[in-house]
Amino acid sequence: MRLNKITEALPFLAPVQILILSVIVIPSLYVVWLSLNASSFGQSATFVGLDNYIRVLTDPAFLLALGNTVLIVIFAVHLELALGLGMALLFASGLPFRRVLLVAVLAPYAVSEVIAVAMWRFLFDPDVGPVTAMLTWLGLPMLDWSFEPSHALIMIGLLTIWLHLPFTFIILYAARLAIPKDLYEAARIDGATAFDAFRRVTIPLLGPAIVVALLFRYIFAFRIFSEVWLMTQGGPARSTEVVAVYLYQEAFSFNAFGTAAATAWIMVLASLLLATGYVFLLRKQVAGNAH
Repeated sequence: MRLNKITEALPFLAPVQILILSVIVIPSLYVVWLSLNASSFGQSATFVGLDNYIRVLTDPAFLLALGNTVLIVIFAVHLELALGLGMALLFASGLPFRRVLLVAVLAPYAVSEVIAVAMWRFLFDPDVGPVTAMLTWLGLPMLDWSFEPSHALIMIGLLTIWLHLPFTFIILYAARLAIPKDLYEAARIDGATAFDAFRRVTIPLLGPAIVVALLFRYIFAFRIFSEVWLMTQGGPARSTEVVAVYLYQEAFSFNAFGTAAATAWIMVLASLLLATGYVFLLRKQVAGNAH
């Protein structure tokens, strides 16, 4: 009986399974095979085992790109989380003109990354940029992102925060609105201060939403490409490369498809490990709140 039901359902499930196989499974297996071979244009694939992975993990350019990626992730994601949490609490407190300000806050998420980079390049242009002129007028150092690698990384971090802050904000804002007001009333009656309510009520109940926001933003930030490529193309002298730009350079500048595929799988495995840790933490928090 059960076998008959499965057989009847197969024609309806087949299109989805074929789509998953053709778009995800088969390309992924091909990239695995490619990562175990030395391959380039006009050259037949030669099996090299794990040599591509060893070559990538010992390449100084990859280690520099990995370091830049980690710096951007730590700086951008955590600062973005702090800003998003502060804005979510501010909006939930009954901010005047909330609907208008909400549109303004969410607007960057609708802007194309290409347009955003072009706009920021103009605003922070070392010669004619309005922001650069304002910083100079205030006596503050300007971001010489076109020559100074550290300034370029700061610029990229600020840009990715501006682009993705609405994502973090909307998750935390929705979670804050879902907290019952009765809990705050009970805390106030018990003599809790605003800080006590924030520490004892808001943060614990926002915990799962914070973990979800961090999980997605860590994965998205670890794969950052457009902002770096459009802003600096990894220069000067590959000093601002991130892992995704390193992968692009290996594949399309140096035609080293084996090492590019190995880099791709290293990114996938790093994302899976990160996701596993955060999912475990999320389940632990949900179970704790249930009790």
